[in-house]
Amino acid sequence: MNVTLPPDTKPWTWSEETWRQVVSHVRAGRSLKPGVWKDGARFAVALSFDSDHETNELREGGRSYSKLSQGQYGNRSGIPRILATLARHSVPASFFMPAVAALLHDREARSVADAGHEVAIHSWIHELNSVLDYDTERDLALRARDTLTKLTGREPKGMRTASWDFSPWTLKIVREMGLLYDSSLMADDEPYELLDEGQPTGIVELPVEWIRDDAVYFGMDRFKGLRPHSGPPMVLDIFLRELDVAAEEGGLFQLTMHPHITGHRSRIFILDEVIRAAKAKGSVWFATHEEICRYCASEAGLSARAPSVDSSRS
Repeated sequence: MNVTLPPDTKPWTWSEETWRQVVSHVRAGRSLKPGVWKDGARFAVALSFDSDHETNELREGGRSYSKLSQGQYGNRSGIPRILATLARHSVPASFFMPAVAALLHDREARSVADAGHEVAIHSWIHELNSVLDYDTERDLALRARDTLTKLTGREPKGMRTASWDFSPWTLKIVREMGLLYDSSLMADDEPYELLDEGQPTGIVELPVEWIRDDAVYFGMDRFKGLRPHSGPPMVLDIFLRELDVAAEEGGLFQLTMHPHITGHRSRIFILDEVIRAAKAKGSVWFATHEEICRYCASEAGLSARAPSVDSSRS
C-alpha cells in the first residue's frame, strides 16, 4: 500500500503506522552474498559506467551547447579510452545508457554489446522518477527497454534509475517488466533481495553508493558553487580502500563511473589501477552486474519473478 500524505503534513505529526509504512514500502531483505563466488573466487568486482552523455543537460530542458559538448565528450573520447582499458585487461563491465543517449550514439550501444559488455536500462532521457506519475514512469521504462533491445539485439535484464531516484512506483515497474535486478539503492555493500511492502520479490538489488561514484568527486557547475574538490589520486585511494575491504570480507566491490568524467586523460588511470589492484589480490571474479545478480539469485534459490509486461502500447 502506498502512503498518500497531505502536502502540509509534517513528519513529526505522523502516526507510527504512517512512518512505518513509508519505511517499509521498499526495503532490503535477505542478503544474497554467496558463500563462495563463481569458480571459487574469493571476491567479485562489478564495474559499471553510466553513459549519460547529453542527457544530463537534455533532462533539464536545457540548451547549453557547452554542457551538451561535455556530454558528447563522453562518447567521443571517454568511451574509446574505457573500452580500450577494459579490453587490455580482458574484463567485462556494465554500461547503463539512457535511451536517448543510445539513440544519439547508436554505434556506441552496439559496440559495447559486441565487445561482450552488458547494456542495461538507465531511464529514457535521464528523467527523475520521483516527479513522474506511475503511467509516465512505466511508459518511459518500457520505451527505454525496447530501444536498447532494438539497438543491441538483446533485451536488458537490469535497471539503474537516473540519479538513483527511486519513486513509489519504481519497484512495481521493475517487477512488471520481469527484470532480474535493480542497481539504484544503497542498503548494503552486498547484493540483497528487495522487499515490497515487507514481501520478498525475487528481485536482486546490486547496491550502489555515492562513495563509489566518480561524479561526486569531480562534479562541476560554473554557474553554481559546485566545484571539484578531490584530485584523482585521492579518489583512487578511496576506491582502493573500498576494494581492499571487499576482498578481506570475501564480498563484492561495485564501482560506478561516467565516460565524460573518468574518461579524461588525467583520470583514466583510476580505472586501470583499480583493475590492476584487484587482479594483484588473486582469486577475483570480474563480472557484469547481470552475471553477479544471476549467480547470487541461483545460489540463493530465488523464486521466479513476474513475467515481463507486454511492450505494446496504444
